[in-house]
Amino acid sequence: MSMEELTWYKSSFSSGGDGDCVEVAAGASAVHIRDSKHQDGPRLALSPTAWADFVAYAPGA
Repeated sequence: MSMEELTWYKSSFSSGGDGDCVEVAAGASAVHIRDSKHQDGPRLALSPTAWADFVAYAPGA
């Protein structure tokens, strides 16, 4: 899947109107993460297992 075909979703924990957000898109073999203010900037690509581990840990951090 090319980056153009990804459907990005903004975090529900957005800090409001200033755009400080994380966006996530699920691909066929990876979960992609980017900064909403820098959509053409660096992106992370995590395996589905790594993403699940992160999501399980994040609320307790």
